[in-house]
Amino acid sequence: MSLFDEIGGEGAVNAAVDIFYRKVLKDDRINRFFEGVDMDKQAAKQKAFLSVAFGGPNRYSGADMRRGHAHLVARGLNDSHFDAVMEHLGATLKELNVPDNLISQAAAIAESTRNDVLSK
Repeated sequence: MSLFDEIGGEGAVNAAVDIFYRKVLKDDRINRFFEGVDMDKQAAKQKAFLSVAFGGPNRYSGADMRRGHAHLVARGLNDSHFDAVMEHLGATLKELNVPDNLISQAAAIAESTRNDVLSK
């Protein structure tokens, strides 16, 4: 069974993304990167991305991680910001009562994007 199915499928991913962005937008360490962003559109892209990244259906049509984040790297996005995002992802999944072993799998998948997101 895929991680997508194990955490609860589309409903769980949708709930996680909604909670995650509420946390991110309250966080002064990283919320400036979302100024002027259409958050409904952003959340839809994130839901599609996480679905495919976690082994669910592929409905993601966004830019690859390097191109999609290059403008943010130019604005100073760095490891400390990525760490904050990882912190919110873990806290969100914990809040949704996802088991620790599945949180670890999700974190490993997210962590695997670090170098591309930060253009390293």
